Amino acid sequence: MIHLSEQEEREYLEEIKQRLVFAISRTDENVKQYATELRQNKEYMYEHQSGMDEADVVAAGQSINRMAFTGESAVARKRKLQKLIDSPYFGRIDFVSSGNASATPVYIGIHTFTDDTTRTNLIYDWRAPISSMFYDFELGEASYHTPSGKIEGTILLKRQYKIREGVMEFMIENDVHVHDYILQKELSKSSDDKMKNIVATIQRDQNSVIRNETASVMIIQGVAGSGKTSIALHRIAFLLYRFREEITSKDILIISPNKVFADYISNVLPELGEEQIPEMGMEELANEVLEDKYRFQSFFQQVSDLLEKKDNGFIERIQFKSTFDFLRKLNQYIVHLENNFFTFTELRAGNVVVPFPFILERFKAYHRIPILKRTPEVVKDIQQYVRNAVQRKLTGHEKSQIWQAMPGIFKTNHVLDLYRDFYRWIGKPELFRMAQGDVIEYSDVFPLIYCKIRLEGTQTYDHVKHLLVDEMQDYTPVQYSVLSRLFKCKKTILGDVNQTVNPYSASTSEAIEQVFPQGDMVKLFRSYRSTFEISSFAQRIAKNPDLIPLERHGAPPTVKGFQSNVEEIEEIKTLLEVFRNSSYPTLGIICKSQRQADFVYAKLKSDNVYLLTADSTAFKHGIIITTAHLSKGLEFDEVIVPFVSIRNYQNEVDKRMLYIACTRAMHKLTLTYTGEVTNFLN
Repeated sequence: MIHLSEQEEREYLEEIKQRLVFAISRTDENVKQYATELRQNKEYMYEHQSGMDEADVVAAGQSINRMAFTGESAVARKRKLQKLIDSPYFGRIDFVSSGNASATPVYIGIHTFTDDTTRTNLIYDWRAPISSMFYDFELGEASYHTPSGKIEGTILLKRQYKIREGVMEFMIENDVHVHDYILQKELSKSSDDKMKNIVATIQRDQNSVIRNETASVMIIQGVAGSGKTSIALHRIAFLLYRFREEITSKDILIISPNKVFADYISNVLPELGEEQIPEMGMEELANEVLEDKYRFQSFFQQVSDLLEKKDNGFIERIQFKSTFDFLRKLNQYIVHLENNFFTFTELRAGNVVVPFPFILERFKAYHRIPILKRTPEVVKDIQQYVRNAVQRKLTGHEKSQIWQAMPGIFKTNHVLDLYRDFYRWIGKPELFRMAQGDVIEYSDVFPLIYCKIRLEGTQTYDHVKHLLVDEMQDYTPVQYSVLSRLFKCKKTILGDVNQTVNPYSASTSEAIEQVFPQGDMVKLFRSYRSTFEISSFAQRIAKNPDLIPLERHGAPPTVKGFQSNVEEIEEIKTLLEVFRNSSYPTLGIICKSQRQADFVYAKLKSDNVYLLTADSTAFKHGIIITTAHLSKGLEFDEVIVPFVSIRNYQNEVDKRMLYIACTRAMHKLTLTYTGEVTNFLN
């Protein structure tokens, strides 16, 4: 099996497709057979249940469960085979290992395909150890690692294919720039309504991140458009493949910034043959841990308030609670409570006086139990003290006396009261303020949860075996401390410190390393999303000296000024008509705030125009109007950023929003303004 010419490759593709069709047909027959046997077994069990003893019922039930599992496995295999029909493989290497005379052709695709008669692999899964050489080496000496050791040898031939709907569109021969050529072709295509897999274009630095098996915490700092989210999802797919006996999709949790983003990335793992992974936002997690007992502001609302209100006190409160010093003070306060949680008073039960030193000694004896959970244990000890004194069982009245006295000894049983007291203890009571309607400010939510964990304890998420956290720069040291206490599992944490939506509460990659000192830090500098011209334009807004734009060229961004908002909106309508007549499927109109997005939507509302809000749950195809905050992680063929005037984009928060908005564009970027343009574009 050599297939050196393109014609031979096309003939081999047809042969593989025929084998796949045959394999699907056989799998269909197996599924039908399992379904028939399952139905017959259930009917037999139903008809004979009166004559079956307990052992027979258990055995029959186990048999039915085995058959159902086997049938489900066959259905899953059929789904994978059907995916391969469309594009069986994307790469090939001919590898001769040391000591062997002949080379082995290795065809690489999304899934493994084995010839059932000869038991040989016709297609290797991209995650298989041998497939790693496709990403890591060009022609010449190469090696890969297996569970039994390192295999060394030589790559004699390397090819990459583009196969769509079973047709080979092109084949690239083994040249050093094979990946870049394919990558350029893929990136020049239009965007889709969902993120796609990148198995055919994984770069060497990305591959090392994806295949890292040992890191307990993997921290990925990637510039805008570096593909960090896609890499993280492919890493999850690799871990599911590598440790398939130990971990399944349901054992993984994604902390995502919002529901739209969760929907946008929802195709990647199913495309790679894995089940969908559970996801939740930080607010959902907070509600779960706080047991829905408190009303609190969302992160989106916090950022909206920063954009629309100029409240220095609000900013001061956020900044203070986003530091390691704040976390240190919180820990000091919890230690302080160990010795100052009580009113120094004795307790009386009937005629017996229980001295305070005894109560204090028993309280401290349970130091391994959270402070607010010690009361029942201390009460038991007090009851025993009284029993010893009176030499009899206690009456219900005496027991009730003891319980009623406890609130007078312990300051409070409410976490929120203690958290509020913390600010009095540090001499800054003004730094805790409830929003209107007794709503807790977002900057207080996770400090409150941290106090709850330390003072009350809480159920940890032990069922989660791997946690993926996106937009790491938007979380504070307290939030990471909460995550590390709730999730004891391995973690993949990713983001871009240049894409903070709230610079007053942002975490640097160094700060995250400080929270997770055992973490492996990887930095991705190559940006793939935008053209060179768009990347260069965005660099003028927020310079990142580490960013390396891909040499893919397009039209330079356009900045258009107008005399009035009416003229500006009319121009945007014209741009939409041009877009509708273009080949691009997606356009994003990205505003600074939700109020501005609502205004634009009211002016442009028509077919195929959608408004994304904090309550949206799905990413739409066509024209999307949204905010910079909600657009994070998304990408569009074309982007329009309206209202980029000096009046609208003034401070550091505004600047971050403008940078995020511009870096969503793949091929075309237009900015409009009325009056004078923002200084960030000068």
